[in-house]
Amino acid sequence: MALHFELVTPAKLVRSEDVYMVVVPGTEGDFGVLEGHAPFMSTVRDGAIQIYATQGAQPESIEVRGGFAEVGDAGLTVLAEHAGEDAA
Repeated sequence: MALHFELVTPAKLVRSEDVYMVVVPGTEGDFGVLEGHAPFMSTVRDGAIQIYATQGAQPESIEVRGGFAEVGDAGLTVLAEHAGEDAA
């Protein structure tokens, strides 16, 4: 089982892939999302999204600035104002 994850900015689709878990820097605190997570929405603060490709893997980090995160039936979508090198 895998979580479908998409990271989108106004300019482009940065990522669209199936992963084990994603940790998002929410404005109320970091939160982790696994496959099957209950529907959820949050604003995103400046920070790093941690992407775990498989259970026990080292995370890949992508810097983001602002935006929203939504967990739904289709998985996790993060709509970021800036991501990756744009966010630095």
